[in-house]
Amino acid sequence: MSAEQVSGLCEQLVKAVTVIMDPASTQRYRLEALKFCEEFKEKCPICVPCGLKLAEKTQTAIVRHFGLQILEHVVKFRWNNMPRLEKVYLKNNVMGLISNGTQSILEEESHIKDVLSRIVVEMIKREWPQHWPDMLKELDTLSKQGETQTELVMFILLRLAEDVVTFQTLPTQRRRDIQQTLTQNMEKIFSFLLTTLQQNVNKYRRMKADLAQEPKAQANCRVGIAALNTLAGYIDWVALSHITADNCKLLEMLCLLLNEPELQIGAAECLLIAVSRKGKLEDRKPLMVLFGDVAMHYILSAAQTADGEGLVEKHYVFLKRLCQVLCALGSQLCALLGSDSDVETPANFGKYLDSFLAFTTHPSQFLRSSTQITWGALFRHEVLSHDPLLLAMIPKYLRASMTNLVKVGFPSKTDSASCEYSRFDFDSDEDFNAFFNSFRAQQGEVMRMACRLDPRTGFQMAGEWLKYQLTAPVDTGPMNSKTGEGLCSIFSPSFVQWDAMTFFSESVISQMFRTLDKDEIPVNDGIDLLQLVLNFETKDPLILSCVLTNVSALFPFVTYQPEYLPQVLSKLFASVTFEVIEESKFVMSVQAPRTRAVKNVRRHACSSIIKMCRDYPQLVLPNFEMLYNHVKQLLSNELLLTQMEKCALMEALVLISNQFKDYERQKAFLEELMAPVAGLWLSPEMQRVLSDPEAFISYVGADNKIADPVLEDPSGLNRSRISFCVYTILGVVKRARWPAAPEEAKAGGFLVGYMPSGSPIYRNPCTEQVLKLLDNLLALIRTHNNLYMPEMVARLGETFAKALDMLEVEKNAILGLPQPLLELYDSPVYKTVLERMQGFFCTLYDNCFHILGNVGPSMQQDFYTVEGLATQLLSSAFVNLNNIPDYRLRPMLRVFVKPLVLSCPSEYYETLVCPMLGPLFTYLHVRLSQKWQVINQRSMLCEDDAADDNPESQEMLEEQLVRLLTREVMDLITVCCVSKKGVEHNTTAAVDGDDDEAMATEVTPPASAELTELGKCLMKQEDVCTALLITAYTSLSWKDTLSCQRTTTQLCWPLLKQVLPGNLLPDAVSWFFTSVLKGLQTHGQHDGCMAALVHLAFQIYEALRPRYAELKAVMEQIPDIQRDSLEQFDSKLLNPTLQKVADKRRKDHFKRLITGCIGKPLGEQFRKEVHIRNLPSLFKKVKPSLETDVLENEDGEGLTALFEP
Repeated sequence: MSAEQVSGLCEQLVKAVTVIMDPASTQRYRLEALKFCEEFKEKCPICVPCGLKLAEKTQTAIVRHFGLQILEHVVKFRWNNMPRLEKVYLKNNVMGLISNGTQSILEEESHIKDVLSRIVVEMIKREWPQHWPDMLKELDTLSKQGETQTELVMFILLRLAEDVVTFQTLPTQRRRDIQQTLTQNMEKIFSFLLTTLQQNVNKYRRMKADLAQEPKAQANCRVGIAALNTLAGYIDWVALSHITADNCKLLEMLCLLLNEPELQIGAAECLLIAVSRKGKLEDRKPLMVLFGDVAMHYILSAAQTADGEGLVEKHYVFLKRLCQVLCALGSQLCALLGSDSDVETPANFGKYLDSFLAFTTHPSQFLRSSTQITWGALFRHEVLSHDPLLLAMIPKYLRASMTNLVKVGFPSKTDSASCEYSRFDFDSDEDFNAFFNSFRAQQGEVMRMACRLDPRTGFQMAGEWLKYQLTAPVDTGPMNSKTGEGLCSIFSPSFVQWDAMTFFSESVISQMFRTLDKDEIPVNDGIDLLQLVLNFETKDPLILSCVLTNVSALFPFVTYQPEYLPQVLSKLFASVTFEVIEESKFVMSVQAPRTRAVKNVRRHACSSIIKMCRDYPQLVLPNFEMLYNHVKQLLSNELLLTQMEKCALMEALVLISNQFKDYERQKAFLEELMAPVAGLWLSPEMQRVLSDPEAFISYVGADNKIADPVLEDPSGLNRSRISFCVYTILGVVKRARWPAAPEEAKAGGFLVGYMPSGSPIYRNPCTEQVLKLLDNLLALIRTHNNLYMPEMVARLGETFAKALDMLEVEKNAILGLPQPLLELYDSPVYKTVLERMQGFFCTLYDNCFHILGNVGPSMQQDFYTVEGLATQLLSSAFVNLNNIPDYRLRPMLRVFVKPLVLSCPSEYYETLVCPMLGPLFTYLHVRLSQKWQVINQRSMLCEDDAADDNPESQEMLEEQLVRLLTREVMDLITVCCVSKKGVEHNTTAAVDGDDDEAMATEVTPPASAELTELGKCLMKQEDVCTALLITAYTSLSWKDTLSCQRTTTQLCWPLLKQVLPGNLLPDAVSWFFTSVLKGLQTHGQHDGCMAALVHLAFQIYEALRPRYAELKAVMEQIPDIQRDSLEQFDSKLLNPTLQKVADKRRKDHFKRLITGCIGKPLGEQFRKEVHIRNLPSLFKKVKPSLETDVLENEDGEGLTALFEP
C-alpha cells in the first residue's frame, strides 16, 4: 500500500468531512460527501492506515475525530476477518495514540478522548483476557506517563464496566469471561483507582494555592474527577468488601472530598451509590461507619458550606446529592437495625436527625419532598419508632410540616424564598402544581405515621393553628378574585394558609381517632373547636370550603355529644344555598351564573351531608324529620338549587331512610319523595318528548338559533327538569338498600324467599317506584341514541351544530393535557349556551346508563325478571350504534353493560345476558376492526396528504379514543369470560391507565385463569364463540400495547382451550397461531408484550402441533428460521417416549426459532449488526484427553501470544 495512495485518499476525506461539517454547504454536496465517507468506511481496504493518518495530532479536531471513527468502525465491523498481524498493528498504534498522539489533558477535546477510549474498549471486548492477557498491565504502564494518559485510562475502565455490566451490550459468554476476569482482578483495579485518586487529589491540594502551578493543579483535578466517575461505574456492582476494605478507606476519602468544591459532586455521587447498595445485611454493616463522628462532621459541614453560599446551581445540585446520601443512610439504618440484629442505634442518631430536619426545613420544595420517604421509614420502624430521640423529633417534624403544607414556591412568582429554587426544578407553574399536590399527599401519609406515635401533640397543634386562622384578618394579596371584590383567589396569602391548616387538621384528627382508645379522646377540646368553627362566618367561598372540611374533620366528636348535630346540619344547609352577594345583582332569564369557587362550596356542602349520612346514619336518624323538612323547603323553589344539588340532598335522605329497617315505612317515604319526579316523568307531555327525537330536540331547545349565546337560553328550564328526574332516579337506585344484617332484613319485611342454593332473596323498597319510570327511561335512551342519526343531527339549530360533540374537558383528559391553574376556581363564570347544551347531553347520556348499570345490583331479581327485558334493552340502549361516536360508546360499556353482567345471577344468563351480549360482541368486533384498519392505513400512507381537513390533533384524539374503546371492549370480554382467582378486576383507572404498566418484563399468565359460568354459556353459542375468539386474536396486532398484553395474558388461552376438545378446522388453527405471530411483529419491541406473546405461541404450538401438521408449515414461513433446529424441536415434541426437557429450556428454544418475526424498535430496525466472536472458554468443563490437548496447544500458543505487548 503506497504512501501516496493513502495521502491522496486522506486529502479527499478531509475535504468531504469539511463539506459535511460546514454550515454553508448545500444539502446535495453534504449528502454526496456523507455517501463518500460511508462507502469508504464500508469498502476501502486501506481504512486502518488512512484512519491513523487522519488521527495525527497535526490535523484539526474534526478530522482527527473522523479518523478515529474510521478505526472504531474497523474494530466493530471488520475485526473478525482481519489477519492477526493487522490486528496487532492497529492495537499497537492505538495504544501509541494514547501514549503520545493526543494534546495535553487540558487542551484535548472531550469527544476525541471519548472516541479513543471507545476504540480500546471495543478491542478489549473482542480479545481480553484470552488473547490479550497483559491488557491491565499495559494500561497501568500508560498511566505512569502522566495525567493525560491516566485520564484516558480512567475513561477506558469506565466505558468497559458500562458496556459489560451496566448495559450488557455483548454476547453472554464474552460478557461472562470479561466480568469474571474483572472480578478476579478487582482488588488490583480498586487499589489502582484509589491510588490514582489519592495521589492526584494530594497534588491538586498542594498546588492549587500557587498561581504559577495553576495548570498542573487543574490537570490533577481533572484526573481526580475522572477517577471519581470511574469509581461510580464500579461501586454499584463490585463485592461490598472492596468498598469497605482497609477500614472503609474509600468511604473516608469520599467524605473528605465533600469539602473540596471541584470534586464534591463526584464524591457525593460515589458515596450515594455506595450507601444505596443492597445485598446481605452482614456485608452492609461496615457502612454504619458513616454514622461515626468523623464522617458525620464532614457531611454536615459540607452541607452547611454549600447552603451558606446562596443559590448557585452547582452548590444546589450538590445539596440534592447530599440529601439523597442522608436518605440512603436512613434506609440502611432501618434495614440493619432490627429486634434480631446486633447493630445498635448509632451514638450520632440525634445529630443525624437534626441534619435531616435541616433539609426538611430548607426553602427548596424539592429538597423538602426528598426527605419524606425516609421520615416515613423511621416513624414506621419497629425499633427506631420507640427511640426517645425520634419521638422528641415528632413535634419538630409536625411544625416543619405546617410550613411545608403551604402551597408557595410557584416558579413564576416571588412571594416566597422557595420560588427561586423552583425555577431550577420546574418548567412551569402547572409542573410545580402537579409536584406539590403529590408532595402534599405524601406528607399527609408521613404525618399520620408520626401521629400514630404521638397523637395528642398533633391534635394540640391542629387546634392552635385552627384557632389562629379563625381569628386572623383576611389577606387577599395583590390579586383580586374574579368572584368579587375583597375575596381570595387561590394564590391569596389567607387562602393558602387556610388550605394548609385544613389539610393538617384533617390528617392528624382522623389519625387520632384511629389511634387513641375511646375514653382517651379529648372530647371537650374537640367540641370546643367544633363550636368555634360552627360560629365562624365568612362570605369568602374559598375559605368557606376549608371551614366545611374542618366541620367534617371534627364531626366524629359529635358521636360523643349528639346534641351538637342540629347546629352542624344548619351550618351545612346554609352553605348548600351559598351565594356571593354581588352575584345576585345580575337578574337573568335563567339564573346568575356562579363561579367555580361558589359551585364548589355548594357541592362541598352537599357531599358533606351525604358523607355524614353514609358514615353516621344511626347518629342522624333521630333528626330525620328536621333534615327532611330542610330539604323539602329547599326543593319547593325550583330555581334555588341546581339539579345535582337537589339530588344530592335527596340521596342523603334515602341513606337515612335505610336505617328505618322497615320495608313498608321506607317504601312509603320513597314514594312520597319521588312523587314530584313521577308526576313530571309520567306526564303525557314528557312521554311525548322522551319518545320522539324531533320533539326532544325542540323541547331542550337544540333546534333554535340564539342571538346572544351567553345570556339567552329559553329552554334551560326544560333541560333542568329532565336532568332532575334522571338524577333523582339514579340517586334512589344507588342509595336505597335493605339492611345488611340478615335478621334485621327479615324482621323489617325485606326477605321474600330463598334461592335454590339457599342464599336469601331480598326486595328493595324503591323497586315499585323505579319500575314505573323504567319504560320512559328506556324511551329516552333510545331517543338519545337516535339523535346521532344524520337526519337528526341536521335538525340541530345553527348555534347547536356541535351540541353532541365532546366537551373540551373530556378531550384534554384523553390527550393528557393539563388543566390551566387559575381557571380551576375563578374563571368560566359565563358558559355559552352551546357549552351548557353539550354538558347537558353528555351528563344525561352518562346518567341514564349509570341508572341501568345500578338497577341490577340494586333491585336484583325484580329487574332481571322484567318481561322481555333483553328485547327492551336491545331496542333502546343498542339501537343506532353505528352512528354513536366512540366517546359515547365507552361509558355505555363501562357503566352499564359491565355492572349489569357482573351482578346478574346465573339463572338469567340464557334469557337475558346471552341474547344481549351475542349481537353486541359481534358488532364490536366489526367496528373495532374497521377503526384499526383506518389507523393502520393512515400510518402506511405517505405524509404528503397531510393537508387534510382532519388536523393532526383531531387524528390523535380519534386514535387515542379507539385505543381506549379497545381496552374497554377487551376488558368487558375478559370480565365476562374469565375468572381470575386472586386478581381484582381492573376498573376505570386501569382502562385509562398509562401505557407504562405494559412494560413488565417476564409475564406468564395466571395458571388459574378459567372460564366463568357466563363464559362457558357464551362459548356454547357458535356465533358468539366465533366473535369472541376472532376479536381476542385479531386484537393482538392492533397497536395498543396495554390491551395486547392484557388480552394475551388473561383471555386468549382460556378461550382457545374451551374449543380444543372439538374439531377445529386446520385453517382456523393456522389462523390463531399466525395471529399471535403477527402480534409479535407489532409488539415484539415491548418486553412485556413480547414475553406474553411468546408464551402464548409456545402454548398453542405445544398443544396443537401433534394434531395439526399445518402449524409446522406456518413456522417454516418465519424469516430466517433454522430448519434443522425446527426439525429437532419438532421431533422432541412429537416423540412422547423422549424425556421432556425442562419447560424453560423448551420455551427458550422455541423463542430462538421465532426470532425472525419478533418486531424490533424503529431505532434498531436498520442498525448494522455487530458480531463479537466467542473466545476459547476460560474454564475447562471436562478434563480433555491427551491427544486433543496437544492439538489445542499447537494452535493455542499462537492465539494467546497475539496481544503480548
